[in-house]
Amino acid sequence: MTVDLAARRAWYAQDLALRAPIRRMPDVTKAFAAVPRERFLGPGPWRLLPDMNPDLPFITPDCDPAWVYHDVLVSIDVARGLNNGMPSFWAKNFDHLDLKSGQRVLQVGAGTGYYSAVLAEIVGTTGHVTAVEFDEALAERARDNLAPWDNIDVVAGDGRTHDAGEVDSIVVFAGSTHPSPLWLDRLKPGGQLLMPLTSTRWFGFLLLATRSFEYEASSIVLPDARDTRRLDARSIGGVGIFPCAGGRDEAAAARLDVAIDQALREAPRGRALPEIPIQTLHRGDPPADATDRVWYAAPGFWLERKSKS
Repeated sequence: MTVDLAARRAWYAQDLALRAPIRRMPDVTKAFAAVPRERFLGPGPWRLLPDMNPDLPFITPDCDPAWVYHDVLVSIDVARGLNNGMPSFWAKNFDHLDLKSGQRVLQVGAGTGYYSAVLAEIVGTTGHVTAVEFDEALAERARDNLAPWDNIDVVAGDGRTHDAGEVDSIVVFAGSTHPSPLWLDRLKPGGQLLMPLTSTRWFGFLLLATRSFEYEASSIVLPDARDTRRLDARSIGGVGIFPCAGGRDEAAAARLDVAIDQALREAPRGRALPEIPIQTLHRGDPPADATDRVWYAAPGFWLERKSKS
């Protein structure tokens, strides 16, 4: 099955652009075409998990890297259920971010570093990625795998408490019930937080929160006109994902179950994923007179329900 791997990666990236789909950010497609996935998977043969039949793994018949240039999960640690992540899923997520050359990104949950490299390709050599991985063994693997990328720092530690300074984007690869306060502190005006917000069942939705330039600017002229601690918020789709160390509050997780179940009951018949009716992320506890506006609250933040038009 020996093929030209550069050509194979180009085909794979184009396939992801259709599957994800990638509609806004062509640099995402280019980044997937540039990064050798096999470098981050350990030696083959590999255990592949097809999207439609993840319970029926496929063991590649040989070590030809061409096998991993498909939209499939690749096992990293079978015993713990860890895998390399579905490429089309993360391609879709990156397409929702306004990543540009020269920007700074904090990645929480680097794994073995594959998506760290993709993010580094998107922001270019003048940008920077801080890739944090809680598991020391995985962090060491990521550090070795990412040696060719000078614009990435790999940190073995807690991504919820590591201070990477001001960043343009924070991308979280594990499920929490609430964001770290430090993440919200470090987002620049216009900065974006993308994180899986997950319930007791490790399922939930991808929260995309954006700190608006308007809030920052108006706070200078009219201090009381806007709450500069709030961020525009929306869901970009459902997710089931491994939990984030230190990011779980079980009481909040149970409340999120209730909120998501309610959204499912209100969803149009036949819709696989409900609309998450949110519009704003606020920090702190909701005020006493805001009960009817609270869609979900957890330690240090709450999500405001979308206004009915």
